[in-house]
Amino acid sequence: MRDLRIVFMGTPDFAVATLDAILKAGFKVVGVITAPDKPAGRGRKLNQSAVKKYALEHQLNILQPTNLKNEDFIEELRSLKANLQIVVAFRMLPNVVWKMPEFGTFNLHASLLPDYRGAAPINWAIINGETKTGVSTFFIDEKIDTGNIILNEEVSIGKDEIVGELHDKLMNVGSKLVVQTVQMIEQGTVETIKQPKKDTKPAPKIFTETCRINWHENINTIYNLIRGLNPYPAAWTTLINGDSEIKLKIYTVKKELEEHSFTVGSIVTSKSELKIAVKNGFINIKSLQLAGKKKMDTKSLLNGYTFNQNSKVL
Repeated sequence: MRDLRIVFMGTPDFAVATLDAILKAGFKVVGVITAPDKPAGRGRKLNQSAVKKYALEHQLNILQPTNLKNEDFIEELRSLKANLQIVVAFRMLPNVVWKMPEFGTFNLHASLLPDYRGAAPINWAIINGETKTGVSTFFIDEKIDTGNIILNEEVSIGKDEIVGELHDKLMNVGSKLVVQTVQMIEQGTVETIKQPKKDTKPAPKIFTETCRINWHENINTIYNLIRGLNPYPAAWTTLINGDSEIKLKIYTVKKELEEHSFTVGSIVTSKSELKIAVKNGFINIKSLQLAGKKKMDTKSLLNGYTFNQNSKVL
């Protein structure tokens, strides 16, 4: 049995579950590396990462480098004498960092590699209408998400599942997979497999324009985009109502397949429903957010907002 000294690297909530699982499994974490505090909100108050908040509560040693190649940081990292590094939802590491520990540096990725390498694997799996995805642990190498796989586990995606729900499912499955991986490294029983060389589905970073709805797409494509961005960062469209143009974020929807004679993008309302006409049916909006307003359900919006007869979305 190897005596492990672990450095953990991560930033968002997704990483907290794994750090918690490692500690609860009894492993020694000698350092936690996370993003520097960032100003947020109207008051520009410094905001700590989810991982930092957790690490402070558990009195763990915290490092927050702005530059991972900085010599002072490298020396500080070396002084921790870690022999294993674990990365969950962090950033690309320079060679000098990931090559440092004796037993390597491994990453948890929220897909079944080699598919969905990149920054947003959970979103893209749903946006692309997948029925399954998973989590993988792999040893880091020079490129992004290309290293030898240690373990993976498949997870099914429900036909109406949103990205927030899948995120939490993968977070929990992934944290257990990391503990299994650490146990194998501790026992010296790891056997890796090379990632197969094939055409892979990418998972690039999501930008504002990625989230814009094209109402002329197939109804299933639109539906999958909306649920693949719910609750964050949220799909959006431009609402044209009379003389006003308003950015509209759309969250929960239902799809209704039926023939109709409305122009694509037309808004159809009743006392309790707000629908967008698309090819072969309607997208029935259940929750949404107008620019400058709070997120609300459709009924609440319809109680205080009037749609022009020719209102539409672009």
